[in-house]
Amino acid sequence: MSDEFYRIKRLPPYVIAEVNAMRAAARAAGEDIIDLGMGNPDLPPPDHVIEKLCEVARKPDAHGYSQSKGIPGLRRAQANYYGRRFGVDLDPESEVVVTMGSKEGLASLATAITAPGDVILAPNPSYPIHTFGFIIAGATIREVPTTPDDRYFESLERAMHFSVPRPSVLVVNYPSNPTAETVDLAFYERLVAFAKEQGLWVLSDLAYSELYYDGNPTPSILQVPGAKDVAVEFTSLSKTYSMAGWRMGFAVGNKKLIAAMTRVKSYLDYGAFTPIQAAACAALNGPQDIVEKNRQLYHKRRDVLVESFGRAGWEIPAPKASMFAWAPVPPALAHLGSLEFSKQLLTEAKVAVAPGVGYGENGEGYVRIAMVENEQRLRQAARNVKRYLQSMGVNTGGQKKTG
Repeated sequence: MSDEFYRIKRLPPYVIAEVNAMRAAARAAGEDIIDLGMGNPDLPPPDHVIEKLCEVARKPDAHGYSQSKGIPGLRRAQANYYGRRFGVDLDPESEVVVTMGSKEGLASLATAITAPGDVILAPNPSYPIHTFGFIIAGATIREVPTTPDDRYFESLERAMHFSVPRPSVLVVNYPSNPTAETVDLAFYERLVAFAKEQGLWVLSDLAYSELYYDGNPTPSILQVPGAKDVAVEFTSLSKTYSMAGWRMGFAVGNKKLIAAMTRVKSYLDYGAFTPIQAAACAALNGPQDIVEKNRQLYHKRRDVLVESFGRAGWEIPAPKASMFAWAPVPPALAHLGSLEFSKQLLTEAKVAVAPGVGYGENGEGYVRIAMVENEQRLRQAARNVKRYLQSMGVNTGGQKKTG
């Protein structure tokens, strides 16, 4: 009997878990840790959403098994959202499926469409499910860059030309987690054309669709005419409506992929708790002022983070979208590497961040900072960081930065 299971052997230690364990131990010891590590929203959902949850939960018939693919009203609400926001028409019956967050959706689709040995193109650095959802399903990953420039398309061309077997799926994620990079519609137009020419499926993770700044709304790949021939897109209510723990997401797009995923899900789960699905309808169909309010709140936090950390001696590029900043390790401390730097920030500055190497080897030299604490706490974090940098002999005469 083997001590190690096949799929477990293919999963490396979760690097970020190392810092998480240190954070938990420090908090258990009574230390005040400013947690900028996990992208866990610190705000509650809108009141009307919570009220709907309670209202439906009181109904005696709301506690049985739900529909795995999502209740019809919720699939209609998501289709209406795509119509309003992106001008995209979706059939709620065949082009929308409800997922337990976009993470579960990606994993279920990976299970549905990949065979052992299939080659999947995924960005490096990337959010772990973009690679490990497929690795767990037995596929092989060929990495492509995350930065959406000409080098990106050259890399795709090489991958199609030199990979055996030919890649079957490409994963994209913009706004990117962890790098916060964004794309325009022209990028997606080029990508859809490439996918059609090469016979590739495209999986687009659009979890941060509503957290964009400076008046530049993020596009959907499905806005490209014909994109539904090759693409499925994942969205989530986690960040948009501060509903992370509710685990509510969607996959929409290509009918063949949605059907495959729906079938696999029907074997794996009975769908989310009906009152949660009803409350998700209320979020999508109800007043949308929370969306703009959250966007403005994260925008202000972004500006405070960039300005205060810049004055502390750590220059951080202002992200154009998402709830994250992708910050280069200060040059004077680059020799530490992102994991050791993150550990020292935690122990010396009482600030938790996520080491970039946890998102792939190309994340080395960076850390991901989540803007999930209020402005006062972000300024406190900057003061702590400044003391730490000074203790390490770093010149902290940083220039004042604005976002």
